[in-house]
Amino acid sequence: MQALRQEILPPSGVEFAACLKFTPSTLSDSGPSTSQSGRALFNVVVARSSLLRIFEVREEPAPISVQKEDERDRRASVRKGTEAVEGEVEMDASGEGFVNMGTVKSTGQNGMAQPATVNKFYLIREHRLHGTVTGMEAVRTVHSLEDELDRLLVSFKDAKIALLEWSDAIHDVLTVSIHTYERAPQLMALDSALFRTELRVDPLSRCAALSLPKDSLAILPFYQSQAELDLIEQETSQARDVPYSPSFVLDLANDVDKRIRNVIDFTFLPGFNNPTVAVLCQYQQTWTGRLKEYKDTVGLYIFTLDLVTNNYPVITAVEGLPYDCFSLTPCSTATGGVVILAGNSIVFVDQSSRRVILPVNGWLPRTSDVPAPALTSQEQQRDLQLEGSRFTFVDDKTFFVILKDGTVLPVELVLDGKTVSRLSMSDAIARTTIPAVVKRMENEHLFIGSIVGPSVLLKTAHVEEEIKDEDVEMSASPATVVAPTDAMDLDDDEDLYGPSSTTEQPSMNGTTNGVDSVKKRTVVRLSLCDAIPAYGPISDMAFGVARNGDRAVPELIAATGSGEMGGFHLFQRDMPTRSKRKLHAIGGGRGMWSLAVRQPMKVSGGTFERPANPYHAEKDSVIISTDANPAPGLSRIATRTAHSDITITTRIPGTTLGAGSFFQGTAILHILFNVTNVIRVLEPDGSERQSIKDMDNNKPRPKIKSCSICDAFVLIIREDDTIGLFIGEIEKGKIRRKDMSPMGDKTSRYIAGCFYTDTSGLFQTFLNEQAPAENVTSTLQGAMNAGSKSQWLVLVRPQGVVEIWTLPKLTLAFSTTLLATLDPVLTDSLDPPALSLPQDPPRKPQELDIDQITIAPLGESCPRPHLIVLLRSGQLAIYEAVATAPPAEPLPSTRSSTLLVKFVKVMSKAFDIHWQHTEEEQKSVLAEQKRISRLLLPFVTSPTPGQTFSGVFFTGDRPCWILSTDKGGVKLFPSGHNVVQAFTTSSLWESRGDFLLYSEEGPSLVEWMPDTQLDGHLPARSVPRSKSYSNVVYDASTSLIVAASSFQNRFASYDEDGNIVWEPDSPNISFPRCECSTLELITPDGWITMDGYEFAANEFVNCIASVPLETMSTESGMKDFIAVGTTINRGEDLAVKGAVYIFEIVEVVPDPSSKVKRWWRLKLLCRDDAKGPVSFLCGMNGYLVSSMGQKIFVRAFDLDERLVGVAFLDVGVYVTSLRAVKNLLVIGDAVKSVWFVAFQEDPYKLVILGKDPHYCCITRADLFFADGHLSIVTCDEEGIVRLHAYDPRDPESKSGQHLLRRTEFHGQTEYRSSLLIARRPKTGDPEIPQARLVCGSVDGSLSTLTYVDEAAFKRLHLLQGQLIRTVQHVAALNPKAFRMVRNEYVSRPLSKGILDGNLLATFEDLPIGRQNEVTRQIGTDRATVLKDWASLVGAW
Repeated sequence: MQALRQEILPPSGVEFAACLKFTPSTLSDSGPSTSQSGRALFNVVVARSSLLRIFEVREEPAPISVQKEDERDRRASVRKGTEAVEGEVEMDASGEGFVNMGTVKSTGQNGMAQPATVNKFYLIREHRLHGTVTGMEAVRTVHSLEDELDRLLVSFKDAKIALLEWSDAIHDVLTVSIHTYERAPQLMALDSALFRTELRVDPLSRCAALSLPKDSLAILPFYQSQAELDLIEQETSQARDVPYSPSFVLDLANDVDKRIRNVIDFTFLPGFNNPTVAVLCQYQQTWTGRLKEYKDTVGLYIFTLDLVTNNYPVITAVEGLPYDCFSLTPCSTATGGVVILAGNSIVFVDQSSRRVILPVNGWLPRTSDVPAPALTSQEQQRDLQLEGSRFTFVDDKTFFVILKDGTVLPVELVLDGKTVSRLSMSDAIARTTIPAVVKRMENEHLFIGSIVGPSVLLKTAHVEEEIKDEDVEMSASPATVVAPTDAMDLDDDEDLYGPSSTTEQPSMNGTTNGVDSVKKRTVVRLSLCDAIPAYGPISDMAFGVARNGDRAVPELIAATGSGEMGGFHLFQRDMPTRSKRKLHAIGGGRGMWSLAVRQPMKVSGGTFERPANPYHAEKDSVIISTDANPAPGLSRIATRTAHSDITITTRIPGTTLGAGSFFQGTAILHILFNVTNVIRVLEPDGSERQSIKDMDNNKPRPKIKSCSICDAFVLIIREDDTIGLFIGEIEKGKIRRKDMSPMGDKTSRYIAGCFYTDTSGLFQTFLNEQAPAENVTSTLQGAMNAGSKSQWLVLVRPQGVVEIWTLPKLTLAFSTTLLATLDPVLTDSLDPPALSLPQDPPRKPQELDIDQITIAPLGESCPRPHLIVLLRSGQLAIYEAVATAPPAEPLPSTRSSTLLVKFVKVMSKAFDIHWQHTEEEQKSVLAEQKRISRLLLPFVTSPTPGQTFSGVFFTGDRPCWILSTDKGGVKLFPSGHNVVQAFTTSSLWESRGDFLLYSEEGPSLVEWMPDTQLDGHLPARSVPRSKSYSNVVYDASTSLIVAASSFQNRFASYDEDGNIVWEPDSPNISFPRCECSTLELITPDGWITMDGYEFAANEFVNCIASVPLETMSTESGMKDFIAVGTTINRGEDLAVKGAVYIFEIVEVVPDPSSKVKRWWRLKLLCRDDAKGPVSFLCGMNGYLVSSMGQKIFVRAFDLDERLVGVAFLDVGVYVTSLRAVKNLLVIGDAVKSVWFVAFQEDPYKLVILGKDPHYCCITRADLFFADGHLSIVTCDEEGIVRLHAYDPRDPESKSGQHLLRRTEFHGQTEYRSSLLIARRPKTGDPEIPQARLVCGSVDGSLSTLTYVDEAAFKRLHLLQGQLIRTVQHVAALNPKAFRMVRNEYVSRPLSKGILDGNLLATFEDLPIGRQNEVTRQIGTDRATVLKDWASLVGAW
């Protein structure tokens, strides 16, 4: 069998991060790109597994709060002199009597009010790499001296280092070099796969080091200056433009000091003439059980790297450190030395080998002989566990330790002269996310990355405050500073609260005056800037049914996160929308337009326009809709009356082709076809003001096929590809034809066009000094709009030339031929206006013609212009507009100006679209009825107050939303409809989040489902629960969720008489912890926990399954029960036990006080103790299959009260997975790989059909079947996905006893939860669906395995080979090696059989010329390959 594995969701969270100045916009003197949306401060590059994302942190003016906008409306009704004092409204709103600090104006040095600013993340680029990232650091090379930008060094799991830089030409990362050590002798050892490489960089960027197995470092030296490069050129007489010298591998034990073994951590120290490395290592390894023989086994060794003489002298050696040291960070040059984090203490070591220790609990004297200082009574109460914590310095003397639960503890180095005398830890000052990486940027910001939840950016400000002498108690304790977390909406656990760390500084002037002795102290204030959303690992998942309004849709319920960050994430395939009301009276099968038009007011006989409110956009007042039936079409104009009913005021025969508000919202421009084309100007009430018939010397011109209306300009494109341009004269309130002579002959042909109004200020022109000035045709309208926004006309000529013209002057500003081939970057070719005269015979539409083009803003808080184009072949491409520098060379004389913008492709998508090809088909009446209009319609919506999205809706038979979010970039979400004929936003019903859609269900008013997160690759909803869940199952009969929450409990051991064996004898010694579970019955409506079941304090849930079992309580004799398998942990001296529980979900009478109509409870029917852990359960033909230790049991549920065993089988060591289909059972084991077993009922018996002869630790095993084929899919703990075949006819299988390994594919991360769903392809037998596997990984990625038929597989496999060889991959990684699995039993890897979806997805992004070239080499064409690809992709 062949399959395609594709990642639907990339890994979630941040494991590695680098803060640096990576893109040119972060330089202070950068160009116009930053002017529109604040100032770019720096970049944050983050990585998790194989996902690399580049963010920009921008400082922006704080947004005006929603309350303030509402206050403007209320001001009129408030009597003068009774307004609220500033801050009072916010004080009342928070409800706790606190003045909200974030809203008080900050004042500058001169007392002038500074505008409040916020720092926000913006995604710039995202890449899925063909390698697993294990480290990231910023580095400055020789080339950084020229452009002032940092470079990025990334290390990978297979011992590679890639040097990346930002390229402005392609607006993306560029690989400078790749350094690979995978063939080094250290990596040839068998246990090298268990090793994790780590990357460190010298503070002055003189070299980088990568840790390798066998206690070695790979050193990559960098040149520091041009002089070094010139010296190399003289010596080797060859030019060197690479910024590094040859790297080498340093064996620490042989080359530096034989005591350096078992490296724990290493780092470079600042302030030395040569690169200096501190290594933390454990010469003699030990563990808790051997502390009597070996304790204090960790040593610290500091040595210098002399890269010229290859000499590595050790300058400091410190031995006898606690055995549980795990992390190392250098101090600043002011104090010198290093700080080491251990499980029970913090150790400071300076260069003279002095040690200063701070115990954080009572375990240090019991596990170590290191002399500890005398503790104060307060410190003797302290009981902290530092395992899993991270730490970083915030200034020269203070560092923050962030515990594994997110608590932030400040620790200060107390100096006695210049030496550190002690370490002082203050109370917790904040609670933030669970840390995986902490990075400090420019003394001001802390970035805390998390792999289990959101990653946050904190600002650390040093504030001086005065203390009076009376406050002696206060000066001894840390100062309380409220950090304004204004308008930051994160989970509760990220609230930053409480006091800050202090350093006291007595100020001189306070003591000399003698009046009030004033002391000053510096307080570190933490405030929250922004967060990158993430949900962390997927521990379990289930499909449920969600209700979007009246519509039931499948929803993936995933148990995500860990600890306080835990909860559920709900994923849907399509954009979740709900229908608010049906509007059949409007019609609109051929188009709908909802317009804001101001009604004139009549006063004493005269009329005048109602003045527009400058603060509020007008609400829509008119809907124009049109249908093809009855011929020649019908158009309606409708308004809404006071009772919210729609009233149709006017009916007009003819089909409306376009409508828009005109003359600044005081009139309607209406384009109609009825026998001939008519362009009409209507009054707000629908009566006609002006009408222009589109005639050519009394002959009607061909029908208009598309049009674009932008206030003051109208463009029409007719079916013979000619165009008409009209301009509005506001002083007359009329429109007239506009002279188009600058654009060429008036018979010129154009196939598409649109207007664009730029409000971002990005579209700037550079004028040609030499070109003759053109006579300006100006209108009053143009003069009025000149300051605020610019208008542009985009036209496409038949030969594929795309031109952007300025308005109203009509000068050519941009021309390119590259858009028709979808090249990655479009720049101005500086060509004169192209010729596009009519052809004879008339030109027929081509496959690669541009069918639709639009420039529209996409984004959330500051939308950016994007060019979106659709080819007739179904290829959609989205380009982002990026500002460019003025050209160095003068412009050619044929061009008077150029647009200082280039377009960079950010997304490409191929749709499988069918057109009516023959002319007879197109002209028939039936074809007109069936015609599907595929249009790109821009919209702006505000689903919730204070949140606005600008996007584009793509109508037709593949309808989808094109959106862009600040932290997610451009996304394309299917709308979930079969076809959408017409679309418009409408605020007629007082809501700015409403849309009018004409779908297969007719016209309806639609809105997005609330609380939908659009940052990810699937629309999602987050349900934070402040606890993590290990298992989740959906009960279809009651539509409820049963989940097992997991938490830590104190563990105590008891002897046979029930006496406690050991308990803490001191307040700073704690009980050990063990895992514990509770069962919860949750309703998806409101996520209320209806009922639960608490297990014993030492019992935790391994698995939950909804199992159909025999019962007498239903007519069918079967019912779904909830089966739970648990482990009972009895300490390390006694063997574990387990139990099986059977629950029934029963309906009970709801509490009258609660608003819930139906209430359910969990009823325990049966508890069956087991001698071993019950690690897995599943149902099979009405029986329960459970594992117990090394056995499998098949049991029947007898009389709804007990389980009766009918069959058993001795299997491997520990069962990790059971999956049944009909009477076939697949068993996965932690040692003995996978077994394939059949169950027979007469007599009861389990028969082994086949098993894998090789040992392997299986995390999940599934049956995978399609088109009469069957395979067994397994995943092991390294993430390797294998396809096994059961084939008794194959001689290798020994009559079927051995399962045959057909394919091995390295998925890189293990998955422990998988779901088998049905897939019904468009072709083939719909009766028997194919199996599709959805897998949730521990890194948060969601992948699918889809069956591929033989013919398509051969094409895509050949294509995959071409893409590996011919496409430049990010960081120069090798996709083939990334997926290859080393197998000792076969001569060559079993790589054929599973296609890599991440690699094949790059084919869609290639320019059309490259696509043709690649497919020609494998003997097929791009259309066939794209059709194969489109039929396979998709979530589920």
